Order: sequence, then C-alpha cells, then structure tokens
Amino acid sequence: MWWFTVAVELAVFVQVGLGVALVTGEDLEPPEFHMFYGFVALITVGILYSYRDALKSRLYLLYGAGGLFLMGLGIRALLVGTG
Repeated sequence: MWWFTVAVELAVFVQVGLGVALVTGEDLEPPEFHMFYGFVALITVGILYSYRDALKSRLYLLYGAGGLFLMGLGIRALLVGTG
C-alpha cells in the first residue's frame, strides 16, 4: 500500500503546480489563505518524506497522521477557496 501514499503525495505536487500555473497564466487573484494551505500541504509532504527513515518502525502511523493532516488542509483550502 506504500504506492498509494506516494501517489497522493505526487498529486499534492501536481495540484500545487497547476494552481501556480493557473494563477500566473490567467492573472487571477486567489482567495486570501487558499494558496497558504496549498504551500503548507507541499511542505508537509516534504516533512513526511524526510521522516520516513527515522520512523521506519512506525511508518504507517507517520503516513496515517500525515494523511489526515493533509486531508484537513485540503478541506480547509476548499472551504476558503469557495467562500
């Protein structure tokens, strides 16, 4: 199941990249904190990736907690972006 975690982490990178391209290419004004949550998600993926060797015995706990945190960031960004 490790491949699923990698796919989700790659999806975060793709989403942030597409968001940056859309904002710069279309000259849009994003909501106030929407981009903040996207970049925090990107940093979170980097932190999760850096701790994978140190917490090898608790890898599922690391990815589970990190995934829940990423889910919370995504929900919050969605709510800020639409309202």
